[in-house]
Amino acid sequence: MRYPAVAGQFYAGDPASLKKQVQECFSSPIGPGTLPPLNPDGPRQIKGMISPHAGFVFSGPVAAHGFKALAEDGFPDVFIIIGPNHTGVGNGVAITDQDFKTPFGTMEVDKDLVNKIQKGIIARDIVSHRHEHSLEVQLPFIKYFDENVKFVPITMMIQDHRTAVEVGKIIREAISGIDAVIIASSDFSHYVSPKVAETKDGKAIEKILDLDIKGFYTTIIKNRISACGYGPIMAMMEAVNGSKAELLKYSNSGDVTPMAEVVGYASVIVKK
Repeated sequence: MRYPAVAGQFYAGDPASLKKQVQECFSSPIGPGTLPPLNPDGPRQIKGMISPHAGFVFSGPVAAHGFKALAEDGFPDVFIIIGPNHTGVGNGVAITDQDFKTPFGTMEVDKDLVNKIQKGIIARDIVSHRHEHSLEVQLPFIKYFDENVKFVPITMMIQDHRTAVEVGKIIREAISGIDAVIIASSDFSHYVSPKVAETKDGKAIEKILDLDIKGFYTTIIKNRISACGYGPIMAMMEAVNGSKAELLKYSNSGDVTPMAEVVGYASVIVKK
């Protein structure tokens, strides 16, 4: 079992408080405004998503836009969540078959799918996951809507274009014939002025909306954009091979509490 690393810090640690906090993310002025029920007969057009992973008070309302779209579209059979490895501990690209404990109960890992994905550059390694928050903060949103859906956790410490494309191709092959949604967990610019964040992040998001993987990577490097999960974003786009991307919401931490240096957050969906 992988136990929570940031429960009680990034989000509430007890079920009742966490349920209220998730609901407040949807009703926030920055959030989508409404919290829909999960649609069991949705069209299932969404195949990929970019979702932020800061403390819920800052990024939760932006993340809620994506999960609202997912709830209306209908949940898949399995989620694959790819996030950056902030800790610098463990393998360059790491997967685990250990279930994740959350305040809402255990989030079960799809072990059969883990076995299919764990190949090539993707190593099986729980150490990379023990203290990493980027995947963990997505789980309360998923568990709020569906207690039983499974997921696959992947962290990326190595995030260059070649690595990300390889990870994406492995995932795409593994999920052939499977109804899956791939969530790339990432924040965008870190600790810059709101204007700089909006300008730089806008350039990166433009490439995402064009589904231009190489152009996105070049934009990140050329403009020194401090998005922490650019590798997972590229891997998601490669794995999904979608036809349309849509920006649901962009905001920054300064929209919650005025500050000179902010972190940018975006909610993006990719449809088949």
